[in-house]
Amino acid sequence: MLAKPTILVTGSTGYIGGRLVPLLVEKNFRVRVLVRDSQRLQGRQWLEKVEVFQGDVMQPESLAAALEGVSVAYYLVHSMAKNKDFHERDVIAARNFGRIASEKKVDRIIYLGGLGDPASELSPHLRSRQQTAEALRAAGIKVTEFRAGVVVGSGSLSFEMIRYLTERIPVMVCPRWVFSRIQPIAIDDVLAYLIVALDTPASVGQTIEIGGEDVLTYGDMMLEYARARGLKRYLLPVPVLTPYLSSYWVHWMTPIPATMARPLIEGLRNEVVVRTDTAAQIFPEIHPIKYRQAVADALNNLETGQVMTIWSDALASSQGDRSPVFFKQEQGLNIESRRMFVNAPQQSVYETFSQLGGEKGWLAYNFLWDIRGLLDRMLGGVGMRRGRRHPKEIRIGDAVDFWRVESVLPGSSMRLRAEMIVPGKAWLQFETRPLEINKTELTQTAFFFPKGLLGLIYWYGLYPLHALIFGTMIKKIAQSAEQHQAAGWSGG
Repeated sequence: MLAKPTILVTGSTGYIGGRLVPLLVEKNFRVRVLVRDSQRLQGRQWLEKVEVFQGDVMQPESLAAALEGVSVAYYLVHSMAKNKDFHERDVIAARNFGRIASEKKVDRIIYLGGLGDPASELSPHLRSRQQTAEALRAAGIKVTEFRAGVVVGSGSLSFEMIRYLTERIPVMVCPRWVFSRIQPIAIDDVLAYLIVALDTPASVGQTIEIGGEDVLTYGDMMLEYARARGLKRYLLPVPVLTPYLSSYWVHWMTPIPATMARPLIEGLRNEVVVRTDTAAQIFPEIHPIKYRQAVADALNNLETGQVMTIWSDALASSQGDRSPVFFKQEQGLNIESRRMFVNAPQQSVYETFSQLGGEKGWLAYNFLWDIRGLLDRMLGGVGMRRGRRHPKEIRIGDAVDFWRVESVLPGSSMRLRAEMIVPGKAWLQFETRPLEINKTELTQTAFFFPKGLLGLIYWYGLYPLHALIFGTMIKKIAQSAEQHQAAGWSGG
């Protein structure tokens, strides 16, 4: 039996690459990843199953070791306008990579670029994506270039822009780019093309345009998202509002910075639809899904917490020095996370938070929890009357007051899903990490997925109160675990 070839993935800390790597690992390929900082991979479940090389495509001398013995390399690097000269940097980086790959006898490169008719007046962003492919080919190496438009998936940049604008603005002022024709494609379909290409000789050296089943406008996509969420939204066309102004509109209404929104919006002024049937001819086994299904899949992943990567992964710094308290917005979620170092073993900390609720209460401001439960009952919700099945044991599916246990890793973590009436969905998660003997890192995170404007008002309106309750609760958990450890832990 022939050994599987070695596959190199660049951009493995990004949205596409971070999802591609585990799929390649599942198929038993020998996977190697190239990153600028290996610390950025911490926490990835597949980390121990791949080879990790540090290198920078802007420094060609750092690429040789990573490309040694590689059969196929995925090139998923894109600067996305972090600098004004991003298009020049992209081309230089691709030339560096292509040259070293050629010197190391790499058989082929698989690259994911952008849709758009090259004969038209493409935006700098889309033109850069296609010029990157040309730069990779310049070294004489065989390149399979996939061209995709808007990628629909939980956490993708394009989808997050749709989500935030639709969730937050009941009546949307829409410039002309909102009505350009687009052929969006689901993230799972993009990954399917990237993987199947490995074993499809007919794809070698080809430029392949890929898209989903539907051709829509960006406005259609927002309205379809609104329908999936049960929101009423209206589009108000306006003749002005340039991409420059639109980018600042997006900047203030979403977590996406103007510097990243602008090239994306400029690209949407072009019609980005599939013009050939090459993909269907080469990959007849792949049948891209409709936009409606792609949205449903993305929302399901968000609501169940099954989000592997997000658009900001490639931009975020290592969390090794993160603050004890931080707030951020990702994938449509408002996330407030708190961290403490506890002078007690991991099991003691776990047993403390896994016994919350019921007669023991929540260790912080129990009267406020009771008031919240009473209000929930008045609104027809479950309230606080359910208590818990067992005062000490916890298992998936258990009711804990107005929460439901969604996941448990005994001795390590617990996630609760809110079942009280709220304008959205909420979770409360506790995680532990052993540091040394009798010392544990405790992380407590509140997640809220707001539904429409009312959900945002609810979150920010109660945020000071939640900060008080949750800030006190994690301290009480730590104190309780330490006290029990000092007295000799008995699980009581």
